[in-house]
Amino acid sequence: MSDTRPGSTGTRTAERPHPTSSFTALTRTVQEAGYMRRRYGFYAARLSGAVLAMAGLVTAILLVGDSWWQVLVAAVAAVTLTQIAFLGHDAAHKQIFRSGRANDWASLVLADLFVGLSHGWWQRKHTRHHAKPNQVDADPDIALPVLAFTPGDVEKRRSPLSRWFLARQGWFFFPLLLLEGLDLHVASVRRLLQRGPLERRWVEAAFLLVRLGGGLALVLAVMSPAKAAVFLAVQLGLFGLYMGASFAPNHKGMPLVPKDARIDFLRRQVLTSRNIRGGRWLDVVMGGLNHQVEHHLFPSMPSISLRRVAPIVREYCATHQIPYTQVSLARSYAIVVRHLNTVGHADRDPFVCPMVAAHRV
Repeated sequence: MSDTRPGSTGTRTAERPHPTSSFTALTRTVQEAGYMRRRYGFYAARLSGAVLAMAGLVTAILLVGDSWWQVLVAAVAAVTLTQIAFLGHDAAHKQIFRSGRANDWASLVLADLFVGLSHGWWQRKHTRHHAKPNQVDADPDIALPVLAFTPGDVEKRRSPLSRWFLARQGWFFFPLLLLEGLDLHVASVRRLLQRGPLERRWVEAAFLLVRLGGGLALVLAVMSPAKAAVFLAVQLGLFGLYMGASFAPNHKGMPLVPKDARIDFLRRQVLTSRNIRGGRWLDVVMGGLNHQVEHHLFPSMPSISLRRVAPIVREYCATHQIPYTQVSLARSYAIVVRHLNTVGHADRDPFVCPMVAAHRV
């Protein structure tokens, strides 16, 4: 059972604040507490660490040479690249610098040159997700080609094999994440080759060529083909698993929003997001994504400040009778698996109206 704090059980009166004014008041409280200020020392250390980590990975590959110990290097590389991707996520949300241009360039270097993911592709997709999380036909994070997250997705799949898979897709979710790393690289390259506006296309193309082409050349130059294949499989597989396991607990299994629903910003973000309970170690492991409610309310807030602002948001939601969900990491994974396995069942309604849920006690 999720940990929700719905607030007072007393009779509601006409004095309930207007939703817009409610969020304005919360924003004012957060700003006055200083949680929106830049954390230059924190990010200077992390950016420096990212550069040193990339240099260390290249050095390790060269020193270990044509050895099966490269499998260990591949595992370390997967964790390192995911941590750098978290830093790129912060930069894309304008959390590091005051200048939007500086944040964009930081994200370009971190995402394209270091990790091998297109900043432009990810930013367009992620911006749509933040605008309308868990909303049908609007949130790209619930519109995946393999898995079905909505009843509409289920209706499109009528073959016996598809029905068999849908009833068990939750159990396949985490194994499928082993392919997510490769899929992210393919999607990035595909976006660069497609027509349509893409700011700094040639910069991204150059960075991705250096990262993906250069990385592949380095591995093949140092290792035998067999070891190189295993190295890439381990690195891509663990990278995708780590990334997916960090992003999946945040919204999967939370109420879906009908495509024609109109919900105020505060309730939309809180009711469709789930926090993960844990200590500061979890902030490091998940890059601050464990504070998903606060991140969605204040996306430009430095990730290091999310834990500190969480009690203010929790109390505010309790006062305004807005359910605030927080569970353990293991519980969140169980919720994701259960949701995927039951999304196609006729007796389960995933469209839990957020406006109704907001007033439930």
